[in-house]
Amino acid sequence: MSGFVEKPEPIQVPGLVHLHTGKVRDLYQNEAGDLVMVASDRMSAYDWVLPTEIPDKGRVLTQLSLWWFDQLRDLAVNHVIGTEVPEGAPADWAGRTLVCKSLKMVPVECVARGYLTGSGLAEYRQSRTVCGLALPEGLVDGSELPAPIFTPATKAEVGEHDENVSYEEVARQVGAETAAQLRQATLAVYSRARDIARERGIILADTKFEFGFDGDTLVLADEVLTPDSSRFWPADTWQPGRAQPSYDKQFVRDWLTSPASGWDRRSEQPPPPLPEEVVAATRQKYVEAYERLTGTAWS
Repeated sequence: MSGFVEKPEPIQVPGLVHLHTGKVRDLYQNEAGDLVMVASDRMSAYDWVLPTEIPDKGRVLTQLSLWWFDQLRDLAVNHVIGTEVPEGAPADWAGRTLVCKSLKMVPVECVARGYLTGSGLAEYRQSRTVCGLALPEGLVDGSELPAPIFTPATKAEVGEHDENVSYEEVARQVGAETAAQLRQATLAVYSRARDIARERGIILADTKFEFGFDGDTLVLADEVLTPDSSRFWPADTWQPGRAQPSYDKQFVRDWLTSPASGWDRRSEQPPPPLPEEVVAATRQKYVEAYERLTGTAWS
């Protein structure tokens, strides 16, 4: 059992139709048919959306995505139309709202990996492959791969696991031409972002993208290159062979699996509220990622 510990009621705004409540984002449609994405401060871990929010998290995700879209604009068309808050919406939506093109979304999580860790490491240890792609012997947790790889996954519902799949399975589901477009775009965007992050002292270990079609044009959508969708490691402490420090929700994961939380993730019980120190430390990691990548102080 997993999902929302406390699922929020959607906010009603004149002229907007609520479409979906996700782990972090609430999705609406305006009268023009555009999508309005609002990033909340919700935090998810171990397939649960937790009862405790992380202040400013939604704004950090939104502003960092906008910064990345700008860095990538010559490489990938994106879905952003504007950032204005719809009339009648809560003031709190400021800084966390994107008005976006309505796309025909491709039902694939497009994952790029430049380093071995996470579910990729688990598969590698069993078969020396990741999503069916053969890798060299001798790699360890945190190893840089010989070249970035495209390791897609199926997109899961709230409370479910994304499931890694082979490139051949993606081609079967969406067609060979679309699969090739997804792989090319994913690796191109990852490579650009990896180089930008590296200049700022951050390793982009892996990340996931979502794409949709606007007519025949493949469009980069959702959030991009945030601590929620990516693994960012400090370059100066990178050391293959161990778990790396990261700019993400690791404080949350570590506390939830510690004796201090009193929670058994294998049980059907929802996780408890987070203590203030874990909330503060997690917020600081998100802010630090924003500041190091953009070179701009968070305010």
